[in-house]
Amino acid sequence: MPLAATNTPPNPPDNTRAVAVIDIGTSSIRMAIAEIGQQRRIRILDQLQQAVNLGSDCFTRGGIQRPTIEQCVKVLNDYLHILDEYGIHNPADVRVVATSAVREADNRMAFLDRIYIATGLHVVAIEEAEVSRITFLGIRPRLEGVSGVAADRIVCEVGGGSTAVLLLKSNTVTHSQSYRLGSLRLRKSLEKFGAPSDNLRRIMEAQIGIIVDQVREHVPAGVPLDLIALGADVRFAASQLIEDWDPEEFSTLPLEPLEELTERIMEKDPSELIQQYQLSQPDAETLGPALLAYTRLARALKLDHLLITDTNLRNGLLQEMASGEEWLREFQDQVIGPVLKRGRHFDFDESHALHVGKLARMLFQQMADRHELEMHYETILYVAAVLHEIGLHIKSTSYHKHSMYLIRNSELFGIGPTNLQLISQVARYHRRASPKQSHKSFMALDRDQRVVVCKLAAILRIAVSLDASRTQRIDSIQVVESNNSLVISTSDVHDLTHEQLALQQSGALFEETYGLKVIFSISQGEG
Repeated sequence: MPLAATNTPPNPPDNTRAVAVIDIGTSSIRMAIAEIGQQRRIRILDQLQQAVNLGSDCFTRGGIQRPTIEQCVKVLNDYLHILDEYGIHNPADVRVVATSAVREADNRMAFLDRIYIATGLHVVAIEEAEVSRITFLGIRPRLEGVSGVAADRIVCEVGGGSTAVLLLKSNTVTHSQSYRLGSLRLRKSLEKFGAPSDNLRRIMEAQIGIIVDQVREHVPAGVPLDLIALGADVRFAASQLIEDWDPEEFSTLPLEPLEELTERIMEKDPSELIQQYQLSQPDAETLGPALLAYTRLARALKLDHLLITDTNLRNGLLQEMASGEEWLREFQDQVIGPVLKRGRHFDFDESHALHVGKLARMLFQQMADRHELEMHYETILYVAAVLHEIGLHIKSTSYHKHSMYLIRNSELFGIGPTNLQLISQVARYHRRASPKQSHKSFMALDRDQRVVVCKLAAILRIAVSLDASRTQRIDSIQVVESNNSLVISTSDVHDLTHEQLALQQSGALFEETYGLKVIFSISQGEG
Protein backbone atom coordinates (compact mmCIF):
# COMPACT_ATOMS: atom_id res chain seq x y z
CA MET A 1 0.00 0.00 0.00
CA PRO A 2 1.38 3.44 -0.87
CA LEU A 3 1.96 5.81 2.01
CA ALA A 4 -0.92 8.22 2.51
CA ALA A 5 -0.29 11.95 2.59
CA THR A 6 -0.63 13.20 6.14
CA ASN A 7 -2.13 16.53 5.11
CA THR A 8 -4.81 17.42 2.61
CA PRO A 9 -3.12 18.77 -0.54
CA PRO A 10 -4.00 22.46 -0.81
CA ASN A 11 -4.88 24.46 -3.86
CA PRO A 12 -1.85 26.74 -4.07
CA PRO A 13 -2.24 30.39 -5.13
CA ASP A 14 -1.01 31.31 -8.58
CA ASN A 15 2.16 32.93 -7.21
CA THR A 16 3.33 29.89 -5.25
CA ARG A 17 5.29 26.86 -6.35
CA ALA A 18 4.87 23.41 -4.83
CA VAL A 19 8.15 21.51 -4.49
CA ALA A 20 9.54 18.43 -2.77
CA VAL A 21 12.92 17.31 -1.48
CA ILE A 22 13.89 13.73 -0.67
CA ASP A 23 16.86 12.76 1.48
CA ILE A 24 18.11 9.17 1.19
CA GLY A 25 20.08 8.83 4.42
CA THR A 26 21.88 6.06 6.23
CA SER A 27 18.87 4.87 8.20
CA SER A 28 15.79 6.28 6.49
CA ILE A 29 14.35 8.03 3.45
CA ARG A 30 12.70 11.34 4.32
CA MET A 31 10.60 13.65 2.17
CA ALA A 32 9.45 17.23 2.74
CA ILE A 33 6.80 18.88 0.58
CA ALA A 34 6.53 22.65 0.65
CA GLU A 35 5.18 25.75 -1.03
CA ILE A 36 7.59 28.47 -2.08
CA GLY A 37 5.83 31.81 -2.12
CA GLN A 38 6.77 35.44 -2.54
CA GLN A 39 10.00 36.71 -0.99
CA ARG A 40 11.32 33.12 -0.91
CA ARG A 41 8.91 32.25 1.86
CA ILE A 42 8.69 28.49 2.50
CA ARG A 43 5.66 26.77 4.01
CA ILE A 44 6.00 23.09 4.86
CA LEU A 45 2.96 21.13 3.69
CA ASP A 46 3.96 17.59 4.62
CA GLN A 47 6.86 15.54 5.95
CA LEU A 48 7.28 11.78 5.71
CA GLN A 49 9.87 9.26 6.84
CA GLN A 50 10.40 5.56 6.16
CA ALA A 51 13.16 3.50 7.81
CA VAL A 52 15.51 1.87 5.31
CA ASN A 53 18.84 0.70 6.73
CA LEU A 54 21.24 1.43 3.89
CA GLY A 55 24.03 2.18 6.34
CA SER A 56 23.86 -1.30 7.83
CA ASP A 57 24.61 -2.74 4.38
CA CYS A 58 27.26 -0.23 3.38
CA PHE A 59 29.18 -0.05 6.66
CA THR A 60 29.33 -3.83 7.12
CA ARG A 61 29.38 -5.24 3.57
CA GLY A 62 30.70 -2.33 1.51
CA GLY A 63 27.70 -2.26 -0.79
CA ILE A 64 23.92 -1.99 -0.74
CA GLN A 65 22.20 -5.37 -0.93
CA ARG A 66 19.51 -6.14 -3.50
CA PRO A 67 16.62 -6.41 -0.97
CA THR A 68 17.55 -3.01 0.46
CA ILE A 69 17.66 -1.48 -3.01
CA GLU A 70 14.19 -2.81 -3.77
CA GLN A 71 12.94 -1.50 -0.45
CA CYS A 72 14.21 1.94 -1.47
CA VAL A 73 12.43 1.60 -4.82
CA LYS A 74 9.16 0.83 -3.05
CA VAL A 75 9.45 3.77 -0.66
CA LEU A 76 10.29 6.19 -3.47
CA ASN A 77 7.40 4.95 -5.63
CA ASP A 78 5.11 5.45 -2.63
CA TYR A 79 6.43 8.98 -2.32
CA LEU A 80 5.76 9.58 -6.02
CA HIS A 81 2.10 8.68 -5.47
CA ILE A 82 1.95 11.34 -2.75
CA LEU A 83 3.63 13.92 -5.00
CA ASP A 84 0.98 13.15 -7.60
CA GLU A 85 -1.70 13.98 -5.03
CA TYR A 86 -0.03 17.35 -4.48
CA GLY A 87 0.17 17.99 -8.22
CA ILE A 88 3.97 17.96 -8.27
CA HIS A 89 4.94 16.45 -11.62
CA ASN A 90 7.73 18.65 -12.98
CA PRO A 91 11.17 17.06 -12.35
CA ALA A 92 12.54 20.57 -11.71
CA ASP A 93 10.29 20.76 -8.63
CA VAL A 94 11.70 17.59 -7.03
CA ARG A 95 15.24 17.25 -5.72
CA VAL A 96 16.55 13.91 -4.47
CA VAL A 97 19.89 13.55 -2.68
CA ALA A 98 21.72 10.70 -0.99
CA THR A 99 24.36 10.97 1.70
CA SER A 100 27.23 8.84 3.01
CA ALA A 101 25.74 5.34 2.79
CA VAL A 102 25.02 5.68 -0.93
CA ARG A 103 28.03 7.85 -1.66
CA GLU A 104 30.45 5.27 -0.22
CA ALA A 105 28.76 2.11 -1.48
CA ASP A 106 30.82 -0.04 -3.84
CA ASN A 107 27.76 -0.42 -6.06
CA ARG A 108 26.72 3.22 -5.91
CA MET A 109 26.24 3.56 -9.67
CA ALA A 110 24.17 0.38 -9.85
CA PHE A 111 22.00 1.71 -7.00
CA LEU A 112 21.48 5.09 -8.67
CA ASP A 113 20.73 3.48 -12.03
CA ARG A 114 18.20 1.09 -10.49
CA ILE A 115 16.42 3.96 -8.74
CA TYR A 116 16.26 5.93 -11.98
CA ILE A 117 14.97 2.99 -14.02
CA ALA A 118 12.31 2.09 -11.45
CA THR A 119 11.15 5.59 -10.47
CA GLY A 120 12.48 8.12 -12.98
CA LEU A 121 14.08 10.01 -10.09
CA HIS A 122 17.56 11.40 -10.61
CA VAL A 123 19.40 10.92 -7.30
CA VAL A 124 22.54 12.94 -6.59
CA ALA A 125 24.99 11.43 -4.09
CA ILE A 126 26.21 14.66 -2.53
CA GLU A 127 29.66 15.02 -1.02
CA GLU A 128 30.24 15.80 2.65
CA ALA A 129 31.19 19.41 1.97
CA GLU A 130 27.95 19.87 0.07
CA VAL A 131 26.02 18.48 3.03
CA SER A 132 27.68 21.06 5.31
CA ARG A 133 26.85 23.88 2.90
CA ILE A 134 23.20 22.87 2.57
CA THR A 135 22.86 22.32 6.33
CA PHE A 136 24.20 25.82 6.98
CA LEU A 137 21.75 27.23 4.45
CA GLY A 138 18.93 25.53 6.34
CA ILE A 139 19.88 26.80 9.79
CA ARG A 140 20.94 30.31 8.79
CA PRO A 141 17.42 31.85 8.78
CA ARG A 142 16.93 30.72 12.37
CA LEU A 143 20.27 32.15 13.45
CA GLU A 144 19.48 35.61 12.15
CA GLY A 145 17.85 37.82 14.70
CA VAL A 146 18.10 35.28 17.54
CA SER A 147 18.88 36.99 20.83
CA GLY A 148 20.86 35.43 23.64
CA VAL A 149 23.03 33.35 21.34
CA ALA A 150 26.82 33.77 21.44
CA ALA A 151 28.57 35.31 18.45
CA ASP A 152 30.87 32.26 18.26
CA ARG A 153 29.00 29.04 17.61
CA ILE A 154 29.64 25.45 16.76
CA VAL A 155 27.00 23.75 14.66
CA CYS A 156 27.34 19.98 14.97
CA GLU A 157 25.33 17.19 13.41
CA VAL A 158 26.16 13.57 14.20
CA GLY A 159 24.64 11.64 11.31
CA GLY A 160 24.50 7.95 10.71
CA GLY A 161 27.60 7.94 8.52
CA SER A 162 29.54 11.09 9.37
CA THR A 163 29.76 14.07 11.69
CA ALA A 164 29.67 17.61 10.30
CA VAL A 165 31.05 20.54 12.29
CA LEU A 166 30.77 24.22 11.37
CA LEU A 167 32.40 27.06 13.30
CA LEU A 168 30.53 30.35 12.94
CA LYS A 169 31.40 33.89 13.95
CA SER A 170 28.54 36.36 13.58
CA ASN A 171 26.75 33.89 11.28
CA THR A 172 29.75 33.60 8.97
CA VAL A 173 31.49 30.25 8.53
CA THR A 174 35.11 30.40 9.67
CA HIS A 175 35.85 26.67 9.59
CA SER A 176 34.13 23.50 8.45
CA GLN A 177 35.10 19.87 8.79
CA SER A 178 33.50 16.52 8.12
CA TYR A 179 34.58 13.44 10.04
CA ARG A 180 34.02 9.81 9.11
CA LEU A 181 32.44 9.20 12.48
CA GLY A 182 28.73 8.49 12.33
CA SER A 183 26.54 6.87 14.95
CA LEU A 184 25.55 3.94 12.74
CA ARG A 185 28.98 3.64 11.12
CA LEU A 186 30.57 3.50 14.56
CA ARG A 187 28.27 0.79 15.87
CA LYS A 188 28.39 -1.35 12.72
CA SER A 189 32.16 -1.04 12.38
CA LEU A 190 32.69 -2.26 15.92
CA GLU A 191 30.19 -5.10 15.47
CA LYS A 192 31.82 -6.06 12.18
CA PHE A 193 35.19 -6.51 13.87
CA GLY A 194 33.66 -8.44 16.74
CA ALA A 195 34.16 -5.94 19.52
CA PRO A 196 32.90 -7.52 22.78
CA SER A 197 29.66 -5.95 23.98
CA ASP A 198 31.15 -5.02 27.35
CA ASN A 199 33.95 -3.14 25.51
CA LEU A 200 31.65 -1.51 22.97
CA ARG A 201 31.10 1.69 24.92
CA ARG A 202 34.76 2.09 25.87
CA ILE A 203 35.82 1.82 22.23
CA MET A 204 33.05 4.19 21.15
CA GLU A 205 34.20 6.78 23.66
CA ALA A 206 37.80 6.45 22.50
CA GLN A 207 36.80 7.04 18.86
CA ILE A 208 34.55 9.95 19.79
CA GLY A 209 37.34 11.43 21.91
CA ILE A 210 39.65 11.63 18.91
CA ILE A 211 37.11 13.72 16.99
CA VAL A 212 36.34 15.90 20.02
CA ASP A 213 40.04 16.72 20.43
CA GLN A 214 40.29 17.70 16.76
CA VAL A 215 37.27 19.99 17.05
CA ARG A 216 38.70 21.70 20.14
CA GLU A 217 41.83 22.66 18.21
CA HIS A 218 39.76 25.02 16.05
CA VAL A 219 37.68 26.57 18.83
CA PRO A 220 38.76 30.06 19.96
CA ALA A 221 39.84 30.13 23.59
CA GLY A 222 38.35 32.41 26.18
CA VAL A 223 35.27 33.56 24.25
CA PRO A 224 31.57 32.82 24.90
CA LEU A 225 30.53 29.84 22.82
CA ASP A 226 27.32 28.04 21.96
CA LEU A 227 26.97 24.49 20.71
CA ILE A 228 24.03 24.06 18.33
CA ALA A 229 23.18 20.39 17.95
CA LEU A 230 21.30 19.13 14.92
CA GLY A 231 20.05 15.68 14.02
CA ALA A 232 17.17 13.31 14.72
CA ASP A 233 18.87 11.72 17.75
CA VAL A 234 19.29 14.95 19.70
CA ARG A 235 15.80 16.05 18.67
CA PHE A 236 14.52 12.83 20.24
CA ALA A 237 16.38 13.72 23.43
CA ALA A 238 14.84 17.20 23.41
CA SER A 239 11.37 15.70 23.08
CA GLN A 240 12.05 13.58 26.16
CA LEU A 241 13.64 16.26 28.32
CA ILE A 242 12.11 19.63 27.36
CA GLU A 243 8.54 20.22 28.41
CA ASP A 244 6.37 21.69 25.62
CA TRP A 245 9.35 21.64 23.28
CA ASP A 246 8.81 23.82 20.19
CA PRO A 247 10.94 22.38 17.36
CA GLU A 248 10.60 25.62 15.38
CA GLU A 249 12.55 27.63 17.95
CA PHE A 250 15.96 27.39 19.59
CA SER A 251 15.61 25.55 22.88
CA THR A 252 18.13 25.10 25.67
CA LEU A 253 18.88 21.49 26.56
CA PRO A 254 20.78 21.27 29.86
CA LEU A 255 23.78 18.98 29.68
CA GLU A 256 23.32 17.15 32.98
CA PRO A 257 19.88 15.60 32.25
CA LEU A 258 21.06 14.85 28.71
CA GLU A 259 24.01 12.91 30.13
CA GLU A 260 21.66 11.01 32.44
CA LEU A 261 19.40 10.11 29.51
CA THR A 262 22.46 9.05 27.50
CA GLU A 263 23.57 6.76 30.34
CA ARG A 264 20.16 5.07 30.47
CA ILE A 265 20.11 4.59 26.71
CA MET A 266 23.66 3.25 26.53
CA GLU A 267 22.75 0.59 29.12
CA LYS A 268 20.09 -0.86 26.82
CA ASP A 269 20.49 -2.78 23.60
CA PRO A 270 18.60 -1.64 20.46
CA SER A 271 15.79 -4.15 20.93
CA GLU A 272 15.00 -2.72 24.36
CA LEU A 273 15.01 0.83 22.96
CA ILE A 274 12.62 -0.21 20.18
CA GLN A 275 10.18 -1.56 22.74
CA GLN A 276 10.49 1.30 25.22
CA TYR A 277 10.45 4.26 22.82
CA GLN A 278 8.76 2.77 19.71
CA LEU A 279 11.83 3.50 17.59
CA SER A 280 12.71 1.92 14.29
CA GLN A 281 15.63 -0.50 14.25
CA PRO A 282 18.03 1.99 12.59
CA ASP A 283 17.02 4.80 14.97
CA ALA A 284 17.52 2.53 17.98
CA GLU A 285 21.02 1.64 16.77
CA THR A 286 22.12 5.26 16.25
CA LEU A 287 20.60 6.90 19.33
CA GLY A 288 23.18 5.96 21.99
CA PRO A 289 26.37 6.65 20.00
CA ALA A 290 25.02 9.98 18.72
CA LEU A 291 24.03 11.27 22.17
CA LEU A 292 27.35 10.09 23.54
CA ALA A 293 29.14 12.20 20.93
CA TYR A 294 27.10 15.32 21.70
CA THR A 295 27.56 15.05 25.47
CA ARG A 296 31.30 14.42 25.19
CA LEU A 297 31.74 17.42 22.89
CA ALA A 298 29.74 19.72 25.18
CA ARG A 299 31.68 18.54 28.22
CA ALA A 300 35.02 19.05 26.44
CA LEU A 301 33.98 22.61 25.56
CA LYS A 302 33.06 23.22 29.22
CA LEU A 303 29.44 23.97 28.38
CA ASP A 304 26.49 23.25 30.64
CA HIS A 305 23.88 23.15 27.86
CA LEU A 306 23.26 22.67 24.14
CA LEU A 307 20.96 24.58 21.81
CA ILE A 308 18.48 22.48 19.84
CA THR A 309 16.37 23.31 16.81
CA ASP A 310 14.47 21.19 14.31
CA THR A 311 16.63 22.04 11.29
CA ASN A 312 17.79 19.39 8.85
CA LEU A 313 19.19 18.78 5.41
CA ARG A 314 15.75 19.08 3.84
CA ASN A 315 15.34 22.62 5.20
CA GLY A 316 18.55 23.57 3.43
CA LEU A 317 17.48 21.93 0.17
CA LEU A 318 14.21 23.86 0.26
CA GLN A 319 16.04 27.11 1.00
CA GLU A 320 18.31 26.49 -1.96
CA MET A 321 15.35 25.85 -4.26
CA ALA A 322 13.75 29.07 -3.04
CA SER A 323 16.89 31.21 -3.23
CA GLY A 324 18.27 30.08 -6.57
CA GLU A 325 20.93 32.41 -7.96
CA GLU A 326 20.76 34.72 -4.96
CA TRP A 327 22.20 31.99 -2.72
CA LEU A 328 25.11 31.46 -5.12
CA ARG A 329 26.10 35.09 -4.53
CA GLU A 330 25.71 34.74 -0.79
CA PHE A 331 27.69 31.50 -0.81
CA GLN A 332 30.65 33.30 -2.36
CA ASP A 333 30.58 35.68 0.59
CA GLN A 334 30.45 32.73 3.00
CA VAL A 335 33.23 30.74 1.37
CA ILE A 336 35.72 33.62 1.36
CA GLY A 337 36.44 33.30 5.10
CA PRO A 338 37.78 29.72 4.95
CA VAL A 339 39.53 30.50 1.65
CA LEU A 340 41.34 33.49 3.15
CA LYS A 341 42.26 31.43 6.18
CA ARG A 342 43.85 28.88 3.85
CA GLY A 343 45.71 31.57 1.91
CA ARG A 344 47.00 33.26 5.05
CA HIS A 345 48.26 29.92 6.30
CA PHE A 346 50.64 29.97 3.32
CA ASP A 347 51.54 33.70 3.62
CA PHE A 348 50.00 34.64 0.28
CA ASP A 349 49.85 38.15 -1.18
CA GLU A 350 46.32 38.82 0.02
CA SER A 351 45.74 42.16 -1.74
CA HIS A 352 46.84 40.75 -5.10
CA ALA A 353 44.91 37.51 -4.61
CA LEU A 354 41.63 39.24 -3.75
CA HIS A 355 42.00 41.70 -6.62
CA VAL A 356 42.66 38.94 -9.12
CA GLY A 357 39.57 37.22 -7.75
CA LYS A 358 37.53 40.38 -8.24
CA LEU A 359 38.77 40.82 -11.83
CA ALA A 360 38.14 37.15 -12.61
CA ARG A 361 34.53 37.51 -11.44
CA MET A 362 34.07 40.60 -13.61
CA LEU A 363 35.40 38.74 -16.65
CA PHE A 364 33.23 35.70 -15.94
CA GLN A 365 30.09 37.82 -15.67
CA GLN A 366 30.77 39.92 -18.75
CA MET A 367 31.73 36.87 -20.82
CA ALA A 368 28.64 34.81 -19.91
CA ASP A 369 27.43 34.57 -23.52
CA ARG A 370 30.84 33.35 -24.66
CA HIS A 371 31.83 30.79 -21.98
CA GLU A 372 28.22 29.48 -21.50
CA LEU A 373 29.00 28.07 -18.05
CA GLU A 374 26.53 27.78 -15.20
CA MET A 375 26.75 30.35 -12.45
CA HIS A 376 28.24 28.05 -9.81
CA TYR A 377 31.45 27.88 -11.88
CA GLU A 378 32.02 31.51 -10.95
CA THR A 379 32.73 30.31 -7.42
CA ILE A 380 35.19 27.71 -8.76
CA LEU A 381 37.00 30.46 -10.68
CA TYR A 382 36.97 32.87 -7.75
CA VAL A 383 38.48 30.40 -5.27
CA ALA A 384 41.14 29.38 -7.80
CA ALA A 385 41.97 33.04 -8.36
CA VAL A 386 42.34 33.79 -4.65
CA LEU A 387 44.53 30.73 -4.03
CA HIS A 388 46.45 30.59 -7.30
CA GLU A 389 49.79 31.61 -5.74
CA ILE A 390 49.81 29.69 -2.45
CA GLY A 391 52.35 27.29 -3.95
CA LEU A 392 54.97 30.05 -3.56
CA HIS A 393 55.07 29.05 0.10
CA ILE A 394 56.79 25.83 -0.94
CA LYS A 395 59.04 27.00 -3.76
CA SER A 396 59.03 29.69 -6.43
CA THR A 397 60.02 27.23 -9.13
CA SER A 398 56.94 25.52 -10.61
CA TYR A 399 54.86 27.08 -7.87
CA HIS A 400 51.69 26.67 -9.95
CA LYS A 401 52.06 22.90 -9.51
CA HIS A 402 52.56 23.32 -5.77
CA SER A 403 49.38 25.45 -5.67
CA MET A 404 47.53 22.61 -7.37
CA TYR A 405 48.71 20.14 -4.73
CA LEU A 406 47.91 22.38 -1.75
CA ILE A 407 44.42 23.22 -3.02
CA ARG A 408 43.62 19.62 -3.85
CA ASN A 409 44.47 18.61 -0.28
CA SER A 410 42.51 21.41 1.39
CA GLU A 411 39.15 21.26 3.13
CA LEU A 412 37.03 24.33 2.38
CA PHE A 413 33.49 25.04 3.49
CA GLY A 414 30.93 23.83 0.97
CA ILE A 415 33.52 22.67 -1.59
CA GLY A 416 33.85 18.93 -1.99
CA PRO A 417 36.62 16.84 -3.57
CA THR A 418 35.20 17.09 -7.10
CA ASN A 419 35.13 20.89 -7.08
CA LEU A 420 38.45 21.08 -5.25
CA GLN A 421 39.96 19.08 -8.08
CA LEU A 422 38.58 21.57 -10.61
CA ILE A 423 39.82 24.53 -8.56
CA SER A 424 43.28 23.00 -8.24
CA GLN A 425 43.50 22.45 -11.98
CA VAL A 426 42.36 26.00 -12.80
CA ALA A 427 45.01 27.38 -10.44
CA ARG A 428 47.65 25.03 -11.89
CA TYR A 429 47.09 26.45 -15.40
CA HIS A 430 47.10 30.14 -14.47
CA ARG A 431 50.62 30.31 -15.93
CA ARG A 432 53.16 28.47 -18.07
CA ALA A 433 52.11 25.56 -20.28
CA SER A 434 48.59 24.93 -21.52
CA PRO A 435 46.95 21.60 -20.64
CA LYS A 436 48.50 18.63 -22.47
CA GLN A 437 47.73 14.95 -22.88
CA SER A 438 50.89 14.18 -20.90
CA HIS A 439 49.43 15.94 -17.83
CA LYS A 440 47.96 13.02 -15.91
CA SER A 441 45.84 14.99 -13.43
CA PHE A 442 44.22 16.95 -16.23
CA MET A 443 43.57 13.87 -18.36
CA ALA A 444 41.99 12.12 -15.37
CA LEU A 445 39.08 14.56 -15.66
CA ASP A 446 36.19 13.76 -17.96
CA ARG A 447 35.77 15.78 -21.16
CA ASP A 448 33.25 18.25 -19.75
CA GLN A 449 35.49 18.93 -16.75
CA ARG A 450 38.52 19.46 -19.00
CA VAL A 451 36.55 22.01 -21.01
CA VAL A 452 35.57 23.83 -17.81
CA VAL A 453 39.18 23.93 -16.61
CA CYS A 454 40.39 25.36 -19.92
CA LYS A 455 37.68 28.02 -20.01
CA LEU A 456 38.22 29.12 -16.41
CA ALA A 457 42.03 28.94 -16.49
CA ALA A 458 42.05 31.09 -19.64
CA ILE A 459 39.96 33.73 -17.85
CA LEU A 460 42.19 33.53 -14.77
CA ARG A 461 45.27 34.21 -16.88
CA ILE A 462 43.68 37.42 -18.15
CA ALA A 463 42.78 38.48 -14.62
CA VAL A 464 46.34 37.84 -13.43
CA SER A 465 47.70 39.89 -16.35
CA LEU A 466 45.42 42.81 -15.46
CA ASP A 467 47.11 43.01 -12.04
CA ALA A 468 50.61 42.31 -13.29
CA SER A 469 51.82 45.44 -11.48
CA ARG A 470 50.46 43.96 -8.21
CA THR A 471 49.22 47.45 -7.31
CA GLN A 472 45.48 46.88 -7.92
CA ARG A 473 45.46 49.95 -10.13
CA ILE A 474 42.91 48.55 -12.59
CA ASP A 475 39.61 48.41 -10.77
CA SER A 476 36.99 48.51 -13.55
CA ILE A 477 36.88 46.87 -16.97
CA GLN A 478 34.54 46.67 -19.94
CA VAL A 479 34.54 43.60 -22.18
CA VAL A 480 33.33 43.56 -25.80
CA GLU A 481 33.94 41.32 -28.80
CA SER A 482 35.13 42.97 -31.98
CA ASN A 483 36.73 41.57 -35.15
CA ASN A 484 37.48 38.13 -33.68
CA SER A 485 39.04 39.73 -30.63
CA LEU A 486 38.05 40.21 -27.02
CA VAL A 487 38.68 43.85 -26.20
CA ILE A 488 39.10 44.61 -22.50
CA SER A 489 39.00 48.34 -21.83
CA THR A 490 39.71 50.38 -18.71
CA SER A 491 39.84 54.07 -17.93
CA ASP A 492 41.70 53.58 -14.64
CA VAL A 493 45.23 53.98 -16.10
CA HIS A 494 47.00 55.79 -18.91
CA ASP A 495 49.61 53.13 -19.69
CA LEU A 496 49.08 49.37 -20.07
CA THR A 497 52.64 48.37 -20.98
CA HIS A 498 53.13 46.19 -17.91
CA GLU A 499 49.81 44.42 -18.45
CA GLN A 500 50.42 43.97 -22.17
CA LEU A 501 53.75 42.27 -21.51
CA ALA A 502 52.12 39.87 -19.05
CA LEU A 503 49.36 39.13 -21.57
CA GLN A 504 51.91 38.26 -24.27
CA GLN A 505 53.37 35.62 -21.97
CA SER A 506 50.12 33.98 -20.88
CA GLY A 507 47.37 34.88 -23.35
CA ALA A 508 47.80 31.91 -25.68
CA LEU A 509 45.47 29.61 -23.68
CA PHE A 510 42.60 32.08 -24.08
CA GLU A 511 42.98 32.17 -27.84
CA GLU A 512 43.32 28.36 -27.97
CA THR A 513 40.14 27.92 -25.92
CA TYR A 514 37.85 30.69 -27.16
CA GLY A 515 39.28 31.39 -30.62
CA LEU A 516 39.62 35.06 -29.73
CA LYS A 517 42.69 37.22 -29.37
CA VAL A 518 42.71 39.39 -26.25
CA ILE A 519 43.41 43.11 -26.58
CA PHE A 520 43.88 45.49 -23.64
CA SER A 521 42.68 49.00 -24.37
CA ILE A 522 42.54 52.36 -22.59
CA SER A 523 39.09 53.91 -22.78
CA GLN A 524 38.20 57.55 -22.37
CA GLY A 525 37.01 58.13 -18.81
CA GLU A 526 34.33 60.56 -17.69
CA GLY A 527 35.29 64.20 -17.45
